[in-house]
Amino acid sequence: MQELRLYRKRLIPEECILLKDDIILEADEHHILTQWNTLKPKKDLDHGFSCCYLDLGIKVSKFMRKDNSLIYWYCDIVDYSWEDDDHTLIATDLLIDILIYPDGQLKVLDLDELAEAEDKGLISSDLLKKALRRANLLLTDIYAGKFHPYIENMEHL
Repeated sequence: MQELRLYRKRLIPEECILLKDDIILEADEHHILTQWNTLKPKKDLDHGFSCCYLDLGIKVSKFMRKDNSLIYWYCDIVDYSWEDDDHTLIATDLLIDILIYPDGQLKVLDLDELAEAEDKGLISSDLLKKALRRANLLLTDIYAGKFHPYIENMEHL
């Protein structure tokens, strides 16, 4: 059986990176759970875990410090596409990010980048609408106190 390859594709700045060092912990037709170290060293961020929810177009990551303390939950709104007979998954970042801090504080980021991507023709109208609908779904769940199912498989990690 051929090993699954994971890519992260960004629209701004434009790039597509093979996540060659990510370790796949679980995978099925609905989700892929990975463990990773930062690609570029940062002051606080050292490592983490990510769960790609393939049916929802959402990736939730647990950002961790070197001492294994939680910085925040980082939620990417994404679009998934399969290539090479389902052995390559490309997660295209649709720019909207939602951060949830341990104290419950919430931040929504990069809505301006989504508008910029549409202005520059980097994102289709259909994909822009998908991004907004997926962000709305996630925010609705967060506000309703239903975020736990998104993170329960990473809580013990």
